[in-house]
Amino acid sequence: MTAPALTDAPRVLFMGTPAFAVPSLQVLCENGFTPAAIVTGPDRRRGRGRRSAPTAIRTAAHDLGIGRVLQPEDVKDADFAREVCRLACDIQVVVAFRILPRAVFREARLGAFNLHASLLPRYRGAAPINRALMAGEQTTGVTTFFLAERVDTGNMILQWSTHIDANETAGELHDRLSRLGARAVLETVRRIASDRAGRVLQNPAAATAAPKIFRHDCRINWHLSAQVLHNHCRGLSPRPGAWTMWQGRLVKVLNTRVCEGTGEPGTVVAADTRLAVACGAAALEIRELQLQGKRRLPAGAFLRGHPITPGDRLE
Repeated sequence: MTAPALTDAPRVLFMGTPAFAVPSLQVLCENGFTPAAIVTGPDRRRGRGRRSAPTAIRTAAHDLGIGRVLQPEDVKDADFAREVCRLACDIQVVVAFRILPRAVFREARLGAFNLHASLLPRYRGAAPINRALMAGEQTTGVTTFFLAERVDTGNMILQWSTHIDANETAGELHDRLSRLGARAVLETVRRIASDRAGRVLQNPAAATAAPKIFRHDCRINWHLSAQVLHNHCRGLSPRPGAWTMWQGRLVKVLNTRVCEGTGEPGTVVAADTRLAVACGAAALEIRELQLQGKRRLPAGAFLRGHPITPGDRLE
């Protein structure tokens, strides 16, 4: 039986960890849905000094005056489920958090939902933004859906699409979808609270995967076409970064364009004011790159400090 709509603001529990989730938390607070509590990841040692640092969501919660913050090491721990039960929340909002067990998400009286950065059922998984760009997609979006035991398979509540620019990077798209997703989260909470949330089944036949990105996924294969490699590089920029080897050193390629040029794949065909490398078809202009252990540089600045010449090979 569906729970009745609320006459007052619902009691919300917000779960999230990285910067992607911050706009969603902020928008909820700005519109009268300040969470009763926050669930986020444990503090971790970060940076060169390896100092313990809070998650982006814990920092945002502090700035927003939210005092109740839970940081479970294991979301499957029975004590965590009991603590969620004691909070007695109407709605659980999940944005870029871990996979929750049923014992946790069933505690939401009106429902627990997740924000996913793709048009489900396409790009289910950990890296939907990266994988969509690497595949050369021209459209993506955000989806909110009720949690189910199988990851990213629950009934959809709403779905909003957006165009992908031909040169947009994963970092740029991440920020846009974070803001679009925040609006979707707010609208979803409003619909659930007023008993207007639809439940659209996902079509499993249309599902595609967006698995986690590993180091070997990021290596550049210069025998592929320049267009494929342009999508590959922008889909991995700025993190984790597509990479190649030059004189035995790893170089990340962070900003590219397709350009004219021919030659053996991986051969430098221009190294004056710009840097271009031959591919399996056409050439790839490298506009920004980063030598391992060094800072990110525009190609012109990089060339002034490093002796790359036409005919050199990137392996």
